Amino acid sequence: METSAPRAGSRVVATTARHSALTEMAVSSQGNSVDLAEFAKQQPWWRKLFGPESGLSVEKYSVATQLFIGGVTGWCTGFIFQKVGKLAATAVGGGFFLLQLANHSGYIKVDWQRVEKDMKKAKEQLKIRKSTQIPNQVRSKAEEVVSFVKKNVLVTGGFFGGFLLGMAS
Repeated sequence: METSAPRAGSRVVATTARHSALTEMAVSSQGNSVDLAEFAKQQPWWRKLFGPESGLSVEKYSVATQLFIGGVTGWCTGFIFQKVGKLAATAVGGGFFLLQLANHSGYIKVDWQRVEKDMKKAKEQLKIRKSTQIPNQVRSKAEEVVSFVKKNVLVTGGFFGGFLLGMAS
């Protein structure tokens, strides 16, 4: 009666084959560096975990997994954004309060005519520099974001929902 359990010798052969593949990559690569990303992608555990064509997109996962990934990352981002936002608002508000207190106490004197003159000069410079065209760098980044959102609608939706929940908690 035969069993389907692997033999001990086959395990040794598989380990030796993996070791020889790594050695072959190390020898064939230029210099002393080994492209570990490419080596990992060739391994069965990598293909089993991330799929044969692993890329930046998570579209190969199920709908529930995509929503979960987006929701968790969105919640974490929203929660951190909320805490940092409160700290920043407290710091800025406290700074304005202290400036007003110092102004009221006479420690600070504001030359309002000079402030008005500087504001008019800044407005004129902004009118001169005003441009209706979007710079190419901004346009390319915006196109990348739109492309990512279109490819990963579920993750983006989950992220947005998680972000709102994170902000609320």
